[in-house]
Amino acid sequence: MSPPVFLAEDGLPDSGTVVLDGPEGRHAATVRRIGPGERVDLTDGAGTLAECVVTSAAKASLTLEVLSRRVDPAPSPRLVVVQALPKGDRGELAVETMTEVGVDVIVPWSASRSITQWRPERRDKALGRWRTAAREAAKQARRSRFPEVAELESTRQVARRVAAASRAVVLHEEATERLSALEPPAGGDIVVIVGPEGGIADDEIAAFTAAGGRTALLGPTVLRTSTAGVAAAAVLLAATGRW
Repeated sequence: MSPPVFLAEDGLPDSGTVVLDGPEGRHAATVRRIGPGERVDLTDGAGTLAECVVTSAAKASLTLEVLSRRVDPAPSPRLVVVQALPKGDRGELAVETMTEVGVDVIVPWSASRSITQWRPERRDKALGRWRTAAREAAKQARRSRFPEVAELESTRQVARRVAAASRAVVLHEEATERLSALEPPAGGDIVVIVGPEGGIADDEIAAFTAAGGRTALLGPTVLRTSTAGVAAAAVLLAATGRW
């Protein structure tokens, strides 16, 4: 069984001892009841992972000895999924599963046909839930590099991402080109746009294609907005050799 992963926000030493405290240490010591002699891994969420062994446990912290430390290279190309806001808690589900498969950047998008809209008074709280879902899923998936969950973006802002990307695709059920047939770039960003339950509006498609994007068909079935992103990510991660 693989050792659990915890987030060390204060950085990781090359060797010696490190104290895991705060919410992560409390969870490890009190909820998980991890004790001396057990193995745990620490990550800074930015690509560094340290293999550690517990030397002592307190009520809300663990003292660890660093056994080894590695730095994983940044992925290239990066996979960016622009996710239209789904209804209910499906957004957090989408973030969780996309994090597990290896998406690098998740961008919440306020599409015109999204049933849910993040009003100013609830935007920070909603975005916080997405970021918490990403952080917890990254630890569960044993990722040393956590995904970025960007601020909420408008269609105009997403179009700017499309223009700057090495490759950008808009998932659409009427597209003639299959996503699996697209040749991935060697570097830069691959941007995938996932529409809402009501579909992507014509003016949004026009904005994205004018910026350099192209429509692509994911498969013969219609997926929910909360599952289309992870399915597209699997196709592209396999094509780039990251899977």
